[in-house]
Amino acid sequence: MRSKKKNPQFLQSPDTGKQHMLNPELEGNSFFWDGGKIGVLLLHGLTATTAEVRPLAKQFHDAGFTVSGVLLPGHGTTPENLNETSRTEWLGASEKAYLELKEKCSNIFVGGESAGALLALHLASEHPEIKGLLLYAPAMRLASSFLQKLIMVIASPFVFAIPKKTEKNRDQMPWQGYKVNPLKAVVQLLKLQSETKLRLFRIYQPILIIQANLDQTVDLNSGDIILQGVQSAVRESHWMEQSRHVVILDRELKDVADISLEFLDKLIQ
Repeated sequence: MRSKKKNPQFLQSPDTGKQHMLNPELEGNSFFWDGGKIGVLLLHGLTATTAEVRPLAKQFHDAGFTVSGVLLPGHGTTPENLNETSRTEWLGASEKAYLELKEKCSNIFVGGESAGALLALHLASEHPEIKGLLLYAPAMRLASSFLQKLIMVIASPFVFAIPKKTEKNRDQMPWQGYKVNPLKAVVQLLKLQSETKLRLFRIYQPILIIQANLDQTVDLNSGDIILQGVQSAVRESHWMEQSRHVVILDRELKDVADISLEFLDKLIQ
């Protein structure tokens, strides 16, 4: 049974020091790793950077794929910058990265972690030529009550951020990102969730969903929401029993990579 959650605590002003980023020494910028004619675009989650997707990207690149990862606007700098961006900008950057990859590759798969999975779904609804989707811990709904989300929306014009509920093993991962959740950015995510749900019926591409059984960030029904809304004939859903929210960096990364590569291979053949 999921434990009862406390109402969020608020931070009144941004952290202007050098400690706003976890693991700042990691490489988190956009990347484009040239490979074969089949491409994979990977989109990171809210508050993260491309460091989140790089280990999985390496697995794809080693298997012969051309792999691209884009650092989304407002990320990799300061939480204050993220609060000044919108979901429209995140979608625009994802679209640009997709079109750049399309110039190189004849077939493209799009994957995303958490909020990045929502951006992947949005791209698929706009581009039916996308060959398939790889959705990791998709953030279709947060593991927060309606009241908690309402409080965040109401507070967002007046307070800067809420402290991040760091998962026990997050600091042991090669994860890079902000230590807080900027509230205006969270509100943008909530709006993106609603807009993405309305687009699900336009999606026909094959879908792979991998979720983490120990995820405390997104609602564990998120995968079911997607599968009930899309028109996809080919769909797979897998659970990582020992992983938390950042399933593409956790202890079952090898299993995640193997399942993903097998899914791609079946669609390519």
